[in-house]
Amino acid sequence: MIESVVFNKEKGRLELLDQTRLPVETCIVNCQTEHDTAMAIVGMQVRGAPAIGVAAAYGIVLGLNNPQNHEKIFASAFESICDLLAATRPTAVNLFWAIARIKEAVACAGSSDFASAAAVALHKADEIRAEDIEMCRTIGRYGASLLKDGDTWLTHCNAGALATAGYGTALGVFRAAQEQGKKFKVFVDETRPLLQGSRLTAWELMQEKIDATLICDNMAGSLIRDDRVQGIVVGADRITAHGFVANKIGTYPLAVLAKYNGVPFYVAAPDSTFDMSIKYGDEIKIEERDQDEVRYIGGQQIAPKDIPVYNPAFDVTPPELITAIITNKGIIRPIYRDTIPEFIKPDQCREAK
Repeated sequence: MIESVVFNKEKGRLELLDQTRLPVETCIVNCQTEHDTAMAIVGMQVRGAPAIGVAAAYGIVLGLNNPQNHEKIFASAFESICDLLAATRPTAVNLFWAIARIKEAVACAGSSDFASAAAVALHKADEIRAEDIEMCRTIGRYGASLLKDGDTWLTHCNAGALATAGYGTALGVFRAAQEQGKKFKVFVDETRPLLQGSRLTAWELMQEKIDATLICDNMAGSLIRDDRVQGIVVGADRITAHGFVANKIGTYPLAVLAKYNGVPFYVAAPDSTFDMSIKYGDEIKIEERDQDEVRYIGGQQIAPKDIPVYNPAFDVTPPELITAIITNKGIIRPIYRDTIPEFIKPDQCREAK
């Protein structure tokens, strides 16, 4: 299984598979401090909502073990470490969920010094990582029940092992289906502007020997219209209590195309991705990223240097366009404000900042 987030206890560092270098190079980023971890999250060397949450949890451990922080008062230093990591990316709720769990564990243990807090935080971070892998496997099994032998499905961005602690959410559906012996094909959207589909999802599926074909983002509509796609599955970075889903930019138009053409549109996500403190899509803060991500590809300029660029990282898909949400608690269908709480209890998901 591909592992994107590994804590090396012997060397006391966080080892991240650098997703900005794939598929050309396989490199490991070694994070020694909370600052290294924050930079890796902002720079998208680690990305994907669950993976970000796991990385941040270990980032807190690094911060508590950082000698530079030991000169400060414990309580204020601990809060500063958590705040630094929470400020890295605003949309993915798993980040805040994981940080809240670490803070809760330290508080419940009554830790008031760096050494004991670091031990508690490491234990909880390991627990979060293990939970994430098991949740993804469960999501995969539920999702595979929807994929028929001989189907061709489409996926957007990367919601695989690289985006989680392992196995994946949307790609976990394909992994589970393959383990069950099903024969199927996958269309992979390239996912502009950072090409997570072509660089990451295509690479993952090839590693697993899953039959995949890469397409440009603007080709999806024609394939869906021509009945060459029997299902679409994507991941999620935040899901509201009423079923509005924030995911990689380009998800919403796919959902519209699916609805118009009668193709099932599925979202695969663990219960940690639900933010039960908000109801509607316009309550989700959408991250806007560097304009040069659109002006350049792989360092090659493809647009005028001074052309203004609008570069939101995510869009929001309303529940009426979603056939079902595949979770580790089961398949939520239909997506109504009353159905989600039956699966996702408000006290299971921490309030996001």
